[in-house]
Amino acid sequence: MTYVRMVMLMILGLAVSACASVETATRNAPLEPIPTEMRSATPSFHLADFQVIVPEALQASEANSYFPAGDIVWRGDAPGNRHAQVQAIFDNSIRLGLTDVDGALPVRVEIVVKRFHALTEKTRYTVGGIHNIVFDVTLRDPVSGAVIRGPVEIKANLEGYGGQQAIEADAKGLTQKYRITQHLARVLREEMTLATGYIAPRGGITRRITPI
Repeated sequence: MTYVRMVMLMILGLAVSACASVETATRNAPLEPIPTEMRSATPSFHLADFQVIVPEALQASEANSYFPAGDIVWRGDAPGNRHAQVQAIFDNSIRLGLTDVDGALPVRVEIVVKRFHALTEKTRYTVGGIHNIVFDVTLRDPVSGAVIRGPVEIKANLEGYGGQQAIEADAKGLTQKYRITQHLARVLREEMTLATGYIAPRGGITRRITPI
């Protein structure tokens, strides 16, 4: 074997060895940690606009029974358009709970009500029960309408007072309307500001409200 050929073989061997070393080092290198800002973090939203939809397909019931059939059961306002009354409650809850949320990203909050089942007169002044409220929340870009998050179904159940407790609550101004409005305001604020969004308490029912 000539001297030149030996030198060439040595150079080729070193090149192959270097390639193998680089490949092995690259394959076994630890993954770069994901930057903190790219992980799930506390959202930074503020309210630019909102829309509450109470579909006409939802059936309102005026039956004064313990468990009336219907999607909307509401007695906290005078008899009238129950769909419009429910929408007004959500409107007020959004203004109360979200107006002062001052995150970086503007969003349009869209709510579609699926169930609003408060207490009838018969239930409220005897055994009490549960205000069963279910709705979807979607956050959209206020300009393009593109979905930023959602839709997320929220079950915002609240204990409904009954009997003497309901009478005493009414006397203090803690009516069904006041308690539900405050409760929804708190639920929506948590959905907008917490990394987890709103999480119902154990058992799925909020017992006491914390006014905003």
